[in-house]
Amino acid sequence: MDASPSSMKLLKFLLLCLLCTMLFYSVMCSSKIHCNEKDMNTLLRFKTGVTDPSGVLSSWFPKLDCCQWTGVKCDNITGRVTHLNLPCHTTQPKVVALDEKDDKSHCLTGEFSLTLLELEFLWYLDFSNNDFKSIQYNSMGSQKCDQLSRGNLPHLCRNSTNLRLLDLSLNYDLLVDNLHWISRLSSLQYLSLEGVHLHKEIDWLQSVTMLPSLIELHLQRCQLENIYPFLQYANFTSLQALKLSGNDFESELPSWLFNLSCDISYIDLSQNKIHSQLPKTLPNLRRVKFLTLSQNYLKGPIPNWLGQLEQLQGLDLSHNFFSGPIPASLGNLSSLTTLVLDSNELNENLPDNLWHLFNLERLSILKNSLTGIVSERNLLSFSKLRWFAMSSPGLIFDFDPEWVPPFQLQHLTLGYVRDKLPAWLFTQSSLKYLIIEDSTASFEPLDKFWNFATQLKFFNLVNNTINGDISNVLLSSEHVWLASNNLRGGMPRISPDVVALTLYNNSLSGSISPLLCDSMKNKSNLVHLDMGYNHLTGELTDCWNDWKSLVHIDLGYNNLTGKIPHSMGSLSNLRFLYLESNKFFGEVPFSLNNCKNLWILDLGHNNLSGVIPNWLGQSVRGLKLRSNQFSGNIPTQLCQLGSLMVMDFASNRLSGPIPNCLHNFTAMLFSNASTLKVGFIVHLPGFPLIITCGITMLIKGNELEYMNFMNVIDLSNNILSGSVPLEIYMLTGLQSLNLSHNQLLGTIPQEIGNLKQLEAIDLSRNQFSGEIPESMAVLHYLSVLNLSLNNFVGEIPTGTQLGSTNLSYIGNPHLCGAPLTKICPQDEKSNNTKHAGEEDDDDKSELYSWFYMGLGIGFAVGFLGVLGAIFFNRRCRHAYFRFLHRMYDFVIQKMNSIY
Repeated sequence: MDASPSSMKLLKFLLLCLLCTMLFYSVMCSSKIHCNEKDMNTLLRFKTGVTDPSGVLSSWFPKLDCCQWTGVKCDNITGRVTHLNLPCHTTQPKVVALDEKDDKSHCLTGEFSLTLLELEFLWYLDFSNNDFKSIQYNSMGSQKCDQLSRGNLPHLCRNSTNLRLLDLSLNYDLLVDNLHWISRLSSLQYLSLEGVHLHKEIDWLQSVTMLPSLIELHLQRCQLENIYPFLQYANFTSLQALKLSGNDFESELPSWLFNLSCDISYIDLSQNKIHSQLPKTLPNLRRVKFLTLSQNYLKGPIPNWLGQLEQLQGLDLSHNFFSGPIPASLGNLSSLTTLVLDSNELNENLPDNLWHLFNLERLSILKNSLTGIVSERNLLSFSKLRWFAMSSPGLIFDFDPEWVPPFQLQHLTLGYVRDKLPAWLFTQSSLKYLIIEDSTASFEPLDKFWNFATQLKFFNLVNNTINGDISNVLLSSEHVWLASNNLRGGMPRISPDVVALTLYNNSLSGSISPLLCDSMKNKSNLVHLDMGYNHLTGELTDCWNDWKSLVHIDLGYNNLTGKIPHSMGSLSNLRFLYLESNKFFGEVPFSLNNCKNLWILDLGHNNLSGVIPNWLGQSVRGLKLRSNQFSGNIPTQLCQLGSLMVMDFASNRLSGPIPNCLHNFTAMLFSNASTLKVGFIVHLPGFPLIITCGITMLIKGNELEYMNFMNVIDLSNNILSGSVPLEIYMLTGLQSLNLSHNQLLGTIPQEIGNLKQLEAIDLSRNQFSGEIPESMAVLHYLSVLNLSLNNFVGEIPTGTQLGSTNLSYIGNPHLCGAPLTKICPQDEKSNNTKHAGEEDDDDKSELYSWFYMGLGIGFAVGFLGVLGAIFFNRRCRHAYFRFLHRMYDFVIQKMNSIY
C-alpha cells in the first residue's frame, strides 16, 4: 500500500529534526568549551599561596585552558569549574615506625585560601591528605563578612549554594581558627576535617548545625573540647553520620545526641573522656546502624533498649567501666555482623596518621566488668555474624558441645575461658583471626588445635595454660603471637608466610638454630622475632643472612652464650635488637655498623668486653650496655647521636672523663620524651600489626620496662674521673641522671637549675665538694635525690630535702641543716636561747608540756594523714614540706624551752 501524502510529510519532518539534532551535536562536539575566565583567575590566586614541591600544579598557567589543568573538571556546556580533586597520595611502606609520619614531601603545602569558595558552580572540593599549614580567609574572610552591609555582600560572604563535598582531612598540621565560614555552605552534604587542628574552635556545633543539607560530618581528632553536654537539641535535619572520635571531650554524654530529629545511622564518639551512664530509656536512635562509644569513662549497666535497635549492625562500648549482665535483648539484633564483648587491650595514643586504618564496624564491649552465663541461646539469632569477641572475668561460657552455630566467623576473640574451649570453634572454616587470652581451658587434643590453626592469618594466644610441646608444630599464620602459655620443648617450624613470631615468656629450651637454620630458606617476610624470657641455650646462630627483612629481634632473658655473630650485620632493616640478660662475651661486632636504622640496642647484663662501639648509626635512641665488662674512655663519637634518649653504661669498667659534648644529644633538650611511644607498624593485608617496643631502665631505684621513653643518662658504677662538664647541664629535657660510684670531683654548678624536668639525680660515692647550689630548689619534679658520701659543705638549701631523707646526705661530715640532725653554726645561738616563760610555776609548765606534746602528736597525725595525697602532686611538695619543716622547728623549740 502506498503511503499517504500526510504520512510522507510527517516522515520528512522527523528526518529533518533528526538531521538538525545530529548537526547541533556535531557542532557542539567539534567546538571546544573553554574555561570560564573568572574561574581561571580564582584558581591562579589560590595557587599563589601554595607551595608545590612536586609540580602538581605545573599545568596551572594561563596559556592552557584551565579545564585541562590537573585536578580540575569543568561543566561540558558552560565551562564553569565544578570539581577540584587534588588529594595527595602517599605510599605506605610495609614497615613504618610508630611516630613516623607519612612522607608528604611531595604534597601541597602552605596556605589554603578560601578564595576557592568564589567558584560559584563548584560542588566537589577535595584537598585531603596534603600538608597545608593555615587557612587564608582573604580580605573578605568570614570574620569580616558579618560587618558588611547585606546589599553588597561578595560571593564569599553569600551562601555558596553548590558546594556539596568539602574534604580537607588528614592535613595534620593545618590550624583552623574558626568555622564560621562553614555555615555559609548551605548545600554542603559531606564535610571532613579529620585530623585538622580545631582546638581554638568553640562554636563548631553552631556552625555545622546551620548546614541544612549536611549528611556526613567527620571531625575526628580535631582537638575539640566542648561537646555541649547540656544542650537539649541540635538542629541536624539531614545528618546520617557523625564522627567525633579522638577529641578532648571531657564531660557527660550530650543530651542533644539522643534527641536528634534526623534518621542518623552512624555515631562515633570513641577515644574521648566522656563520663556518665547511657540513658535508661530508648532514645531517638531507632535507625542507627553503628554506635561507637569505646575508650571513654562510661559506667553503669548496658541498657536493655540496645536490643530494640533493629537495624544495628555495629556496637562498640569497649574500654569503659560498664558492669552487670549482658542484656538478653541483644539477642534480638539479627542484623549484627560483628559481636564483640571482650576485654582485650587495643593500642592507644597512636599517631594521628594511623587511626584511619581501623574499621570499627563491630559490636565491641571491651574492658568492662560483665557477669553472667554465655551460651548458644545468646547467639541463635546471629546468622550474619562475622566478628565475635567476648571476654570478662565474670562471664561463664556454657556451650552445648553438639551445637553448630548458624554463622561462619572471620574473627573470634575469647577470654577467661574455663574448663574447655567451645567445641563449635572447630566448625568455623572461614575463621582467619583468632585471639584466646587469660584462659585456663584445656586445649586438648593439641594436634587437632594446631591443625585447625593452619587456616588462620592472625593467631594470638596470650596468658593461657596450654602446657604443650611445640617442637613438631608448623606455624604458618602471618601473625603468630604465643606469649605466656607455658609452651615447652624446642623450636617449632615456621612457614615462609610468617611475618611476626612471638614466643615470649614460655618454657622453651634448647638451641635457636633449628628455627633459623633448618627451616625453609628465603624468609624474606619475617619482620618480628620475640623469643625473650625462655630457657634457650647454646650459641647464637650464624644464619642471619637468610632473614634480612627482620626489624625487631628480642632474645633477652635466656641462657644464650658465645659471641654475637657477625652475620647479624646483614640485617639492614633492623631497628630493635634486645640481647640483654644472657651470657654473651667478646666484643660487639663491627658488622652491626651496617644496621643504619637501629633505634634500640640493648646488650645489658652480659659479659661483653672491649671498648664502647663508636660507629653506631645516628638513628639510635636507646643504647643500653649496663652490667658488662666494657673498658676505656667514653668515645666522643657518640656525641653525634642526636636522637639518643637513653644512655645506660652503668656497671662497667669505663675510665677517664665524661665527654664535654653530650649537649649534642638534641633529643634530650625536649620534655616530650615521656609521651613518645617507640615501635612500628607492619601493614599486612586487611589489618595493621602494631608493635610497641620499650627498654628496661633502672630509675628511682626500680628496674622496670618503660614503654614510653625517658631522657636518661646512667654512667654509675664505673671508674670515671674529672669534673662533670657544664655541657651536661644544657640538656634541659633530662629526666634522670646517675653518676654515682665513680671518682668524679668538683662542685655542682648553679646551672643544674636548668634541668627543670629532672626527676632523679644520684651523685653519691664520688668526690664532689663545695656547697649545694640554691638553684636545686627550683627542680620541682625532683623526687629522688642522693648526694651521700661526698665532701659537700655548708647548709642544705631549703627545698632540696623534699622527697629526701637524711640518707640522701650522709657521709658529708661538713653538711648541716634539715633533714640532718646537725645544726648549722648560725642556728646554734637561736636554739640555745631560753624562752621567758621557762621559769613559770610547775602547773603552768605542766600545762605547756601537755599542750606542746598534744601539738606534736597532732602534727604527726596530720602529717601522716595528708602525706599520701601530697606525694601524688609533686608540684605541691616544696611549699608543703617547707611549711612542715618550719612547723617542726617551732614545735621542737617550744618543747625544748619547756623541758
